[in-house]
Amino acid sequence: MAKDCTVSRYILQRLKQAGVDHLFGVPGDYILDFLDEVLASPVRWVGTCNELNAGYAADGYARMKGLGGAVVTYGVGGLSILNAVAGAFAEQVPLIVVSGAPPARRREAGARVHHLVDTYQLQLDIYRKITAAAVQLTDPETAPDEIDRVLAACLARKLPGYIELPADMAGKPCRAPSPDWRSVAPVSDPAQLAAAVAETAARFDRAEHPLALVGMELARQRLGPDALRLVETVEIPFASMLSSKSLLPEFHPQFVGIYQGGWSRETVRRQVEEADCLLALGAWMTDLDTGLFSTHLDAARTIFADSGRVRIGEKVFENVQLGDFVRALVPALRPRSYLDSHPAQARKPRTPFAAKSACGLTAPRLYECLDGFLDDQMVLLAEPGDAFCAAPDFLIEEAENFIVQTYYASIGYCTPAALGVGVARPDKRPVVLTGDGALQMTAQELSTMIRRRCPAIVVVINNDGYLVERELHVDGAYNDLQMWHYARLPGVFDQTGDFAVGVRATTEEELVAALDRARREKDKFHLIEAWLPNRDCSAGLRQLGEAFRKQQK
Repeated sequence: MAKDCTVSRYILQRLKQAGVDHLFGVPGDYILDFLDEVLASPVRWVGTCNELNAGYAADGYARMKGLGGAVVTYGVGGLSILNAVAGAFAEQVPLIVVSGAPPARRREAGARVHHLVDTYQLQLDIYRKITAAAVQLTDPETAPDEIDRVLAACLARKLPGYIELPADMAGKPCRAPSPDWRSVAPVSDPAQLAAAVAETAARFDRAEHPLALVGMELARQRLGPDALRLVETVEIPFASMLSSKSLLPEFHPQFVGIYQGGWSRETVRRQVEEADCLLALGAWMTDLDTGLFSTHLDAARTIFADSGRVRIGEKVFENVQLGDFVRALVPALRPRSYLDSHPAQARKPRTPFAAKSACGLTAPRLYECLDGFLDDQMVLLAEPGDAFCAAPDFLIEEAENFIVQTYYASIGYCTPAALGVGVARPDKRPVVLTGDGALQMTAQELSTMIRRRCPAIVVVINNDGYLVERELHVDGAYNDLQMWHYARLPGVFDQTGDFAVGVRATTEEELVAALDRARREKDKFHLIEAWLPNRDCSAGLRQLGEAFRKQQK
């Protein structure tokens, strides 16, 4: 064992090798020795206001960099972050949770120590259900191999991993990590891959109106560049789903739009559903991605490719990795200028938003104004609710400049996730579109963004309560919230007033002025409170509400 390497240092060096430059979290007594090592390491510490927000921030960070990390203490911390880890598991986001734990001598004695719930095994058992791999480190001899195993599984499967670090294990000496370590991606079966590619090529040769549908798994496996090369080389139109929005640039001449089944624009729905060869790459058919299962995709004309499998009609090709399949299709499919017979959707050039003098804000006009405001240096995070219902109509110019949680859909996600985005990519400016209910859940992380001088723009839709729930069901008092003066929050968190700006916009002119100022003051944090009528919302949310109520009857 190396004299200068400890279990804590081993974890940190491996995380650094895997691309993690920052860790999010909250201190606690069982993890303090590890945190001392964090402060002495090249990995930077980002303290958050609570553990749940640390998990959301690590999730946003991972979506931008490929892997995130969070640090918590035992019990109160490890269980607090669970919702964020469950969301990452559901949406295939790789992040590592390092949790402190009571020392081994207490565990062996069965002592009833603080933060304990039932048994010492409980937290580990819970994490085993929502991670690719979970381990409790009990031996410095085996700890390096266990750490490597968890990290490799996390990266290979694009899922969270969990490392439980007893307080007396953190400083134990262990062998040094190898300098050339890297995770090994799953390998396709060569025969199955070749057969799947050949069958796909044969179908494309017969097709007159093929189309590619790019989905969430492409984004999680960071296959956007490969997918773009494929559609450009073969010259086929492509559509995205809401969960994969902006994976490929939406100003691309081959982009036809966002497909959400019956909720899609008619031109988009028709092109996708009438394609005689639909190449569905990593597309998850979840309820919100499919317009509450309103799709009409002919399985006989669709090639479904996802993690480890390609299904073409009655044929199933196992052990075919999505990345290998996409890359192998590039030389195998014959370009035929499919766009001549199946053109992409024509787009009007963007025009400046013209505010109507002293006109009160409405939801459609708010979203129209924001659509014109966004640029390729911004990353839009759309909160579950009206924000992501309106998101299909936003045009994201540059690839991978949009984040949404369409599957797990935990409200409150976007504000702390924006912190992670800002830390991961300081060259990008996070823009959060959130509701008043969602912000009240995780507003503490506004203070962290301000403390770290993250120049985010947070647009808070103030419509006095949980609007999405009001649309989904008969309204009730349980949807009411205490009214906050959201525009004053920057002043609460930044008492000097030199960095954070808060503005309330009640008219179109005030909104335009606030956004113009935010664009000019690009090195400052801006919160814009957009005041909307109580039941005003996007057409998308109206559609969701109507469809949901029908399904409940």
